Amino acid sequence: MHARIFGALILTAFLFFFPISAFMQSGSRLSTYISPQPPNIPNSLSLLTSLSLVLSLFLSLAVSFILLCGTESEYKLAEMDDPKAPTFAVSGPKKEPRANKYVLLCAVMASTNSILLGYDIGVMSGAVIFIRENLKISYVQEQFLVGILNVCSLVGSLASGKTSDLIGRRYTIVLAASTFLIGALLMGFAPSYAFLMAGRVVAGVGVGYSLMIAPLYTAEIAPASVRGMLTSLPEFFIVAGILLGYICNYALAGLPEGLNWRIMLGLAAFPAIGLGSSIIFMPESPRWLVMKGRIEEAKRVLVKTSSDEGEAESRLQEITQAAQDDADLAASKGWTGQGVWREFLRPSPGLRRILITAIGINFFMQASGNDAVIYYTPEVFRAAGIHNKKKLFGINVIMGCSKAAFVMVSALFLDRFGRRPLLLLGSVGMAFSLAALGVGSKFLDHSSGSKPLWAIVVSIVAVCADVSFFSIGLGPITWVYSSEVFPLRLRAQGTALAISVNRLMSGAVSMSFLSISHRITFAGMFFVLCGVMVLGSLFFYFFLPETKGRTLEEIGALFEDKREGDDTKAKEMTRL
Repeated sequence: MHARIFGALILTAFLFFFPISAFMQSGSRLSTYISPQPPNIPNSLSLLTSLSLVLSLFLSLAVSFILLCGTESEYKLAEMDDPKAPTFAVSGPKKEPRANKYVLLCAVMASTNSILLGYDIGVMSGAVIFIRENLKISYVQEQFLVGILNVCSLVGSLASGKTSDLIGRRYTIVLAASTFLIGALLMGFAPSYAFLMAGRVVAGVGVGYSLMIAPLYTAEIAPASVRGMLTSLPEFFIVAGILLGYICNYALAGLPEGLNWRIMLGLAAFPAIGLGSSIIFMPESPRWLVMKGRIEEAKRVLVKTSSDEGEAESRLQEITQAAQDDADLAASKGWTGQGVWREFLRPSPGLRRILITAIGINFFMQASGNDAVIYYTPEVFRAAGIHNKKKLFGINVIMGCSKAAFVMVSALFLDRFGRRPLLLLGSVGMAFSLAALGVGSKFLDHSSGSKPLWAIVVSIVAVCADVSFFSIGLGPITWVYSSEVFPLRLRAQGTALAISVNRLMSGAVSMSFLSISHRITFAGMFFVLCGVMVLGSLFFYFFLPETKGRTLEEIGALFEDKREGDDTKAKEMTRL
């Protein structure tokens, strides 16, 4: 274990500091990103060293993340194998389910669907500058072009719940990748603005499917002890896609006008092909199989994803009992066919709390303006006086590195410290960061002539801090909560409903950010978003319970009041 930690540190130091030395030897400085004068270094050398720095940083973080994940698993295994280790079970010792490599592989392959959205967010922030110049569109058309993907992902999110219940989780993943592939090809070959909009509509539906199915599949296949870390992987891959999009912007910015943005958008077809092909290595969700009465198939999957057959049998009994309870409840209320949506419209007190929690966290995730900040950061800094496209994309790359680093931190500690502490830390940190960004933008807005260097630096640091705190809290934890709080009979469509609110808010913010900012300035917009995050922090504190370490079947009890719990126990005693 100690050797693995030591190896992670050595590898991180080598991969990170070697390109830094090369970067500094080339004569490049941070001021080249914020100075209005072009840097006095060869363009090719600057590009190579910059990309070397970014790729090495991301690689070092990724390798350290994998090594430390392995260390954490070994530590848990050693702790459970130690007979002197203390147990905290209420009713006798209980062996905690643990993940194996097969579960990790399945979670990673499912979560890579999210890289499609991340790449679009990252690459569109730069491509839209070239699209506006090439197709001569207005800023209103620009907003619609950016936001239409998020609005149309609402369709995919709403349809994904019923679809995944009908055809299964695996084939819904294939459907998501295939739909995005078609959209990417349409965007890459778009001859006009209308054609480009059509491609983003199709890609948006695919994004909606992928955002719902990735965390849902991972939550249903992972044991409780590592579910938080594995279910947060979609956010990690969103961030990886964003960083990849930023790097493509930076690398392809020098291509001829009309070709650069088409290649940027069309490259998204390649990961979509790979994701659709990965389905042959993935099993179906055992909970979906139980829901369909395919118990033996579910048992085979659980044997592969558990440490031994005894654990697999225990998990199967728990899932089967939960499915039977759900079926009994639906039968007692006469709900068939459209019963799920009838139950959403007339929820019990416990389900009402679940809906408030799931919809609320998805609402604040996008009301925070994180997607809009990422999409329009180049516009913000162009207003601040930075007009060189390479420098604008360089700021984006720095921001992407910040997100990548902190989403890994969150994933590593999510199952150790719990959801609530990291969520509250992230939301409060975002509020302070947005306030600082508002202050910096205020001085930049009111500066005539040359812009104060300190205000530019404060704005850059505040943007990086905002996206970093988002990656610690709201980013990964929203997907975790959305996929684990609903009971089995409602999980797919409940998660779809919550993520539909997420996409609706994302589209609304993305399609109005520039218009509102032109009326109240960028500084005013950031102060509004700061106020939203203050309200979000209060909501999280009072309404979101801790779910760390609980199975999906146990989490429902957190949302029941005492009277509901007593009624349930009375019914059980009567049945006995």
